[in-house]
Amino acid sequence: MPKDTTEGRENGPCLHQDFRLPESDEAYLNRLGLLWEARVDGANRWLIINDWVVPEGYNYDRVSLALLIPASYADSQIDMVYFREHLARCDGKPIGALSSQVICGAPWQRWSRHRTGANPWRPGIDDIASHLGLVDEWLRREFEK
Repeated sequence: MPKDTTEGRENGPCLHQDFRLPESDEAYLNRLGLLWEARVDGANRWLIINDWVVPEGYNYDRVSLALLIPASYADSQIDMVYFREHLARCDGKPIGALSSQVICGAPWQRWSRHRTGANPWRPGIDDIASHLGLVDEWLRREFEK
């Protein structure tokens, strides 16, 4: 008899890993239960998370999102967010500060959203989880405009 068996994915929710994230970030991503990838595309390192839930009011309810992970992360901040499925508001109102970005050969929608001096990146405190909290806030705040 085999000493070990599995019921599916053997390596957890990580689909592909070209680079390692800090252990605490990987543990957080695995707890989410969503499929994720750490991809290198040219000189850029991308974290891609699939099936991210989007608030009501958008043309998609789940999307794949990407974060550009700086080489000096976690001392350097994560900035902006990118969506594979190009989001639009169902009410037809435009979303500002959008552009296109090619990631791993596919077009993504870049949301140009940035921290402010009142909410700077805090090395040793901020991480992927806190940035994804900002992403959720940006998605919700879009409907307050």
